[in-house]
Amino acid sequence: MTGAAMTVATTFVLAVSESAALTVWGVSLGLGAVVLLVVAFLLSRIKGTAAVIDTVAGRIWTEGKLVANNTIQIPLFLSTTNRVAGQIKGGAVGIVGASEAIEQHAEGCPGCPACLLDSH
Repeated sequence: MTGAAMTVATTFVLAVSESAALTVWGVSLGLGAVVLLVVAFLLSRIKGTAAVIDTVAGRIWTEGKLVANNTIQIPLFLSTTNRVAGQIKGGAVGIVGASEAIEQHAEGCPGCPACLLDSH
């Protein structure tokens, strides 16, 4: 062959006894089985953890929807709260006014409190 590179294949022959070859094969097979068992164990742990995460995430999702539903109701309750608070304030202002009137009457009346009790 002119100008072309020749590829030379080299073959190595190892002289190994049959029992040594079987021993290496058996050890390799055993190590492979151990690795397979460890991987199966770890995958089962991952699967269990994923199931727990899925359950907890489902609970969080449900509770989040309930909170969102409650916050939607806030404007409805806020108008009722404001109305009731206005009524309470009106009553309180009336009580303050009545107590001031009683105080003014009591300061100027020599017969109090008997005159108030007799008039009602």
